[in-house]
Amino acid sequence: MQTATAQAQNVQLKAEGQVRVNKRLSDLGMCSRREGDAWIENGWVLVNGVVATMGQLVNLTDKIEIQRAAQEQQAQQVTILLNKPMGYVSGQAEDGHEPAVVLINPPNHWREDRSKTRFNFSQLKGLAPCGRLDIDSIGLLVLTQDGRIAKHIIGEDSEVDKEYLVRVVYGAVEKDVERHFPQDKLALLRHGLSLDGQALLPAEVDWQNPEQLRFVLREGKKRQIRRMCEAVGLHVVGLKRIRIGKVTLGNLPVGQWRYLGANEGF
Repeated sequence: MQTATAQAQNVQLKAEGQVRVNKRLSDLGMCSRREGDAWIENGWVLVNGVVATMGQLVNLTDKIEIQRAAQEQQAQQVTILLNKPMGYVSGQAEDGHEPAVVLINPPNHWREDRSKTRFNFSQLKGLAPCGRLDIDSIGLLVLTQDGRIAKHIIGEDSEVDKEYLVRVVYGAVEKDVERHFPQDKLALLRHGLSLDGQALLPAEVDWQNPEQLRFVLREGKKRQIRRMCEAVGLHVVGLKRIRIGKVTLGNLPVGQWRYLGANEGF
């Protein structure tokens, strides 16, 4: 625990434009803060040629370098694309439901995966989902060991959009919902709704077919699409994520996974 004096010194240093070295690593796009802490612990980070220490504050003009061991470790990190089935949670096991990561095993590896990466169980260590996909939703789920990718997809400043196909009913109307659903409510889905006391960002919402909407979002509040639909009288009966940024679900079968290719990016 820091003393009051140490805390005051840190406040003063930060006011002068200094930040912790792990944050500087993250801001430079070199790694996540958590990964930066691990590198610092291993002595793999240099500040102006000197090995960094945990919690060290640096200036924006300081030269930050990482040693080859950090680069090699990062090069071995994997990012996996899973077509999540219904009934699995995205993150930690909850309410008796298994996490989606249990599906990442050799039998479920898609035969048509063109990646040259070979599976080993060390790839499961630190493999975490980039955003959630509800237990009753299906489709593209990204799991990664690479903090840079996680930050790019779900970081505070992320501009990566996500695309969903959403099957809906409107009251007792199950067929040709498009014809019965008011245009002013469709406009509200696009912009004008709030959740948890906060206005939602504009969204792209259009009819994919008479019973299915296509949503493109640039944010990811908990159960956002379902709650947006409820707010305008729609009930979601099926939700599938088909794209995150430039990466699409494509022909990946339900319950199977593949590696993010070297030439792919979000």
